[in-house]
Amino acid sequence: MNETQGSTDISTKLERIAKLAKEKPGVALTTLAHYIDADWVREAYRRTRKDGATGVDGISAEAYAEQLEGNLRLLLDRAKSGAYRAPPVRRVHIPKGDGVETRPIGIPTFEDKVLQRAVAMVLEAVYEQSFYGFSYGFRPGRSAHQALENLRSATAKMGGGWVVEVDIRKFFDTLDHRHLQAILRRRVRDGVLLRLIGKWLNAGVLEGNELSYPSEGTPQGGVISPLLANVFLHEVFDEWFVRAVVPRLHGRSTVVRYADDIVMIFAREQDAWRVLDVLPARFGRYGLTLHPDKTRLVPFRRPDFAAQNGQPSPGTFDLLGFTHHWALSRKKRWVVNKRTAKDRFSRTLRQFNEWCREHRHDALAAQHSTLELKLNGHYAYFGVSSNSRPLANLRHKVMWIWHKWLSRRSDQPLPWTAMHRILKRYPLPAPRIKDPYVT
Repeated sequence: MNETQGSTDISTKLERIAKLAKEKPGVALTTLAHYIDADWVREAYRRTRKDGATGVDGISAEAYAEQLEGNLRLLLDRAKSGAYRAPPVRRVHIPKGDGVETRPIGIPTFEDKVLQRAVAMVLEAVYEQSFYGFSYGFRPGRSAHQALENLRSATAKMGGGWVVEVDIRKFFDTLDHRHLQAILRRRVRDGVLLRLIGKWLNAGVLEGNELSYPSEGTPQGGVISPLLANVFLHEVFDEWFVRAVVPRLHGRSTVVRYADDIVMIFAREQDAWRVLDVLPARFGRYGLTLHPDKTRLVPFRRPDFAAQNGQPSPGTFDLLGFTHHWALSRKKRWVVNKRTAKDRFSRTLRQFNEWCREHRHDALAAQHSTLELKLNGHYAYFGVSSNSRPLANLRHKVMWIWHKWLSRRSDQPLPWTAMHRILKRYPLPAPRIKDPYVT
């Protein structure tokens, strides 16, 4: 949808909120809801994805748009008067990591998404003035690849160091409502906004035919959930790291946080151990638990530095679907490279296998079209210069998976000679590297 005059007016209002928040750091802002008017809600609708799954009411974006102006006007009236009731969130589960655990995803109704977007626009303008540069997750103009590049660059400049991986156990499921609301009130004291956020936090969760009302957590999938997570972790981790940790360090450090994924790198081992020792207590103070096996310290000094100083050989660590490791470049320089993490690679293969199984009877052209889209989508994220071999391996394994399920369309297995003819007519796309650089 194209930008409108209303969109321009909203930009002016957002700049006004941002300026107010910047001029009054640390001050609780009490009058924010008046910015949410008919134009604001209309802009929130414009920014809301229209192709998502439907919530508990079964109303799609297309159906909602049939009486759009009336629906938005009624939504605004209910939100401002306090009559709005947050509908239950439909919950589904998707595989996580090695596939043994699952991650719950909440699917709000479309109307709820629009209102969440309207509130998130206000809060984003306020909190963007406070968030630190090392926080990347779900922020405007920031991406996972920017976080990865910042980590690679900083690590290379430091010559590596000692990496502390932080894994918060079931963060979105265990986020404490009382602590979150207390953190929000330090910066936002507008009754309308706080009331709406409270309703979303306490909305029921519909899983199958069972309706429950969790006392903690914010379901992934909600429009406002990533922002609330950033607000929470900005207080719990970011502020603490900058104000309490960095002044006490004896060496350099760098940190990257993408939502609840955190990696810290310290030039000195002593600093890393001291921070790792106090992390459980810091997060526990806010009702969070660190995974005892996945929260760990990894030696990551550059291999030649480590050898010269009698330090252990560097290990590897994972962040945002990539495993990070030292490697020699073509010019024989030590560089930090990344490859697809094993658990992400396995999960991707399982997804391809499941899709091919479910769609094995579809027309070949239709199957090829979807497989092409899925592979190109994978290449778009994982197509970095040091990751060409895992990409080629994925393409090869997808070919075998496709052949396996095509063979099960009948009692007779599909000969490879026939499969090669299919691949000649419907070739799987070759890996694409999107950020080649010479090292």
